[in-house]
Amino acid sequence: MKAPLATSILALAAVSVAAGAATAAELAIVSGAVGNDIQELRRQLDVFQERTGHTVEIVTMPPSTSDQFSQYRLWLSAQNADIDVYRTDVIWAPQLAEHLVDLTEAAADVTGEHFPAIIESQTVDGKLVALPMFTDAPALYYRKDLLEKHGRSVPSTWAELEETAKAVVEAEGSTDLFGFVFQGAAYEGLTCDALEWVKSNGGGQVVEADGTISVNNENAAAALEMVRGWIGTIAPEGVLGYKEEDSRGVWQTGNAVFMRNWPYAYALGNGDDSAVKDKFDVVPLPVGASGDGSAATLGGWNLAVSRYSDEQESAIELVKFLASAEAQKERAINSSRLPTMASLYKDADILDKQPVIGKWLPIFEQAVPRPSAPTKGKYNQVSQEFWTAVHNTLSGNGSAADNLAELERSLKRVRRSGW
Repeated sequence: MKAPLATSILALAAVSVAAGAATAAELAIVSGAVGNDIQELRRQLDVFQERTGHTVEIVTMPPSTSDQFSQYRLWLSAQNADIDVYRTDVIWAPQLAEHLVDLTEAAADVTGEHFPAIIESQTVDGKLVALPMFTDAPALYYRKDLLEKHGRSVPSTWAELEETAKAVVEAEGSTDLFGFVFQGAAYEGLTCDALEWVKSNGGGQVVEADGTISVNNENAAAALEMVRGWIGTIAPEGVLGYKEEDSRGVWQTGNAVFMRNWPYAYALGNGDDSAVKDKFDVVPLPVGASGDGSAATLGGWNLAVSRYSDEQESAIELVKFLASAEAQKERAINSSRLPTMASLYKDADILDKQPVIGKWLPIFEQAVPRPSAPTKGKYNQVSQEFWTAVHNTLSGNGSAADNLAELERSLKRVRRSGW
């Protein structure tokens, strides 16, 4: 049991368990995971159980967010009462809102503690459908030991990253070392990576805030052609099948100079079993030749209560617990998960145990949202069309210009009846 939560438990244990025993609920929360997410969730659920007398089962999902979303939609469409709480991606609120409990009134006492932009992202037609659990924005992980060894600076542009990666790999002379690993499989993760390449090169955000389809342009095409040139050179051919954990696996065994990944990989990379412990650091993702700033896709996970749950009151209690400052603080310390509360970025305990959290605030503040707001319920289709066009390009199946032109035509068909 971790200290931030233990104090409140000891104070409340005598009364809360006794009071809750007569109304104890059996709850189920469904969650995908990367790294040690499930272990961390289980620890916190054990605290919640001791505090309330409720019991909570975890229903685990595959790590692919695309697979998770498909299963969630099936369960919710069937009005499945077996799942009470869903851990939801930041982009899913508009697509799942009709199936989720409005938390506006129940969470009115805590919503002001969170970043307003995140609360807004989870508000659909005036209804708050999920509370923030943690936020996310990726960074460039780099091997500071290798850069120092070979007299190289941390790259600030993609061109510099490519040149540095090639030089370090060549100087090391190891066939096991790759220059750069990222998420290249055909799934939602590739949408995130590709949005960063395109946006940082002045190519827009696929669909703009006003609903305009903008992806078919020269800067976007140039960004994808740049990345295609990495496949088989600074990146392994296998990166076309990598998801987050695949990239982390290569990185954490010491076999990559650079990696694009989310904050969770930081704490794991500094674990006792990591080959890169104390040998790396993070900076904002690079800028493209035609861009004017770094782009990091806004991520993050939230907690929603199913409208079909028979234990909605207890489920809301669980959601508020997992979204609380105490739970977020423990999650930040143990798993380097980014809090959704500004106050925690100045917390002395967090900064002592995970000083990188302080570094991540400016990365998060400049994060770029995926086009889920303008495309509403059609976002999942838009994203799939985008990642397919990108994957085809990276795989050598057509030029970026041709694939983006076809993507534009496809997105216009999707939009035909309006977003």
